Amino acid sequence: MKLQIKNMVCDRCKRVVREELGRIGVELKHVGLGDVDTVNEPDATKMAELKQVLKENGFELLDDRKDTVVEHIKTLIIEEVQYLKGNKPSGMNFSDYLSQKTGYDYSYISNMFSTETGQSIEQYIIAQKVEKIKEWLSYNELSISEMAWRLSYSSAAHLSNQFKKVTGMTPGAYKKDTSLGRKPLDKVGA
Repeated sequence: MKLQIKNMVCDRCKRVVREELGRIGVELKHVGLGDVDTVNEPDATKMAELKQVLKENGFELLDDRKDTVVEHIKTLIIEEVQYLKGNKPSGMNFSDYLSQKTGYDYSYISNMFSTETGQSIEQYIIAQKVEKIKEWLSYNELSISEMAWRLSYSSAAHLSNQFKKVTGMTPGAYKKDTSLGRKPLDKVGA
C-alpha cells in the first residue's frame, strides 16, 4: 500500500520513518521522499498507531487527494533543486515536467497548489533555489556562475537579482553575514 507523508524531505526523514514504522511492526517495501510502500495494508489499529508515530516525529499521513498531489509536487521540486537528481530532462521547463510526473494539466495543478499552499509553484521553486544558494554560499565552494548553471538560471546576474529580491541582500552580502541561518526544507516557502 502506498502512503503519502507530509514533511518527509530528506534522507534523515526517510531513516526516521523507516526506523519508527519498523519499530511498530509495519513492513516496508520502499521508503522515498514523501512516500512509503508497505508490504501489507495496515489494519485500522495499526493505521492509527502509524499516524501517531508519524505525528510525534513531525510528519503527517496525507489522506486527501489534493494534499497528496501538492506534496508530490513539492517532492519533485525538492529532488530537482536540493538534491539535483536530474530527473527533469535538460531544457524541459518545470511546468511540463510537473504535468508529466503528476499526470495532470499544469493549470490544474498550479491552481490547486496555490489554493492549498497560498503561493504559486514558481514562488516555491524560487524559495527552494534560494535555500540551495544559501547552502552553497555557506560552503564557499562554487562561484555564482557555477550556481547559476547548476540551478538552470539564464545568468549569474539573474540568480543574484532573484536572490536579492527574496532575501533583501546580494549573495556576496549574505555570504559575509555568518549570523544568517537557513530554513529546514519542509519550512521553505511556508
